Amino acid sequence: MKKMPQEKMMNKLLEENKVNSKLIDRIAEIIAEFHSKAETNKRISEFGSLAIIETNWKENFEQTREFVGKTIGIESFKLIRERIGDFMKRNVSFFERRVAEGRVRDCHGDIHSGNIFVTDRIYIFDAIEFNERFRYSDVVSDIAFLAMDLDFKERADLSNFFVKKYIKYSGDQELTELLPFYKCYRAYVRGKVVSFKLKDPNVGSEEKSTAVKEAKAYFKLASTYAKIL
Repeated sequence: MKKMPQEKMMNKLLEENKVNSKLIDRIAEIIAEFHSKAETNKRISEFGSLAIIETNWKENFEQTREFVGKTIGIESFKLIRERIGDFMKRNVSFFERRVAEGRVRDCHGDIHSGNIFVTDRIYIFDAIEFNERFRYSDVVSDIAFLAMDLDFKERADLSNFFVKKYIKYSGDQELTELLPFYKCYRAYVRGKVVSFKLKDPNVGSEEKSTAVKEAKAYFKLASTYAKIL
């Protein structure tokens, strides 16, 4: 096992303004190629059904209820829950078509800048293997994670360019219809996960204070996406 130098991680490169369109273009091409070869079958496709997607959202809302008033405001909580519910009801046939077209695959599940290593080549690592419900998804969920991450880091220019290039390489023109939905999901999950630190007895007060600010920022971003659904 070889340790990867932290300064070559994409999240660090973003902080140093060393990520350009050429790198994003290559990442989009790599992910599009990966998705084109990723396994899909009847069982995997079931994870793209609204039944599973609704389960994922229900779990999110249940697990964040205790953080309402701490890292997410009650108004944002209600708005996201209502907009997400309405979007799913309005787009039943669209979700079904994505499944029928084979867009639900054995994806990476955790594509963000902290899991991309840039050196002599680009390494996208640390895929989710422990939970099929998180790994088997519509390919747009994978795309949404990195796009959201770039938005969060105030690089909407790179986020938009990434999506544009992925569409070019994959031919998946429809994904823009679902992108805000899955961006909202990804931002909400990040807010939830960071909020969990508030309950961890091993996390110090200073780190918890930082976690509150970070979680609030993720939930604010999720609300932004929800408003355009």
